[in-house]
Amino acid sequence: MQLAIASGKGGVGKSSITASLLYLLKDEYRFVAVDADAEAPNLGLLLGVTEWEEEREHFGAKVAKINTESCVRCGICYERCPYECIYIDEEGNYVVNELTCEGCNVCGLVCPVPGTITLEEVRSGVIRKATTKYGFPIVSAQLDVGRPESGKLVTEEKEWAKKTMEELNLEHMIVDSAAGIGCQVIASIGGADLTILIAEPTPASLSDVQRAYKVVQHFRQPAYLIINKADLNPGFTRLREWAESEGIPVLGEIPYDRAIPDSMVRMKPVVEMFPESKASRALKEIAGRISGEILP
Repeated sequence: MQLAIASGKGGVGKSSITASLLYLLKDEYRFVAVDADAEAPNLGLLLGVTEWEEEREHFGAKVAKINTESCVRCGICYERCPYECIYIDEEGNYVVNELTCEGCNVCGLVCPVPGTITLEEVRSGVIRKATTKYGFPIVSAQLDVGRPESGKLVTEEKEWAKKTMEELNLEHMIVDSAAGIGCQVIASIGGADLTILIAEPTPASLSDVQRAYKVVQHFRQPAYLIINKADLNPGFTRLREWAESEGIPVLGEIPYDRAIPDSMVRMKPVVEMFPESKASRALKEIAGRISGEILP
């Protein structure tokens, strides 16, 4: 199976929960973990990864280049660039800021001198793989600063994870997606068999998890819900009411627990560092339900 874990909102504890579930399931299943937050990957940190065994550069993004020798300095590209990424340097040349260029080629289309502005392929980021100290492999990615293509980077990342599954005869892929509902999340959820949603009992988290659920519905997948920090806002019942109205099973509730940030500082899952903490006990129950109801 391919299982995605998403939240729709950052800061709800998705990666820390994912790390703990991976730790609890590692002895029962053979799987590869995927950190699909290419802009801010941190799952490897929580699993104690300090060195990557393999790295692959990903190319695919394009940026505009202006040939200063044939440029007539008419300024049309400067005026028409929708991202305002063309500027004039100290010598009066029109230059493209590669960090903000989206490769839309508007400048090339409006340039009166053919061949002066071209699109060149540049590196989008890097994909990397390691074996965690717990014995299972992890595939991660790091998007370069200012580069688009985060969705394609995650897609390539998952393809490498699939090949790893074939090579090592693994059963499952567990994907820790990015926050929000952008292209990274779409690439994370696309192709999955089901998605586990993480949310807090707050209006902001409810709004964002509802948006994430619409992405899940687009791919016609079943969804489950984990409520984190469940006791921080006991009067807020709308999250559970929404899940019940949509027919989304709640796998469990995790209480707020200082043991979680304390374990993150030590780069360990809370279930390993503080196995008897309130959060760890709740996570063990959730892992048991995943074993009994989701993973074959």
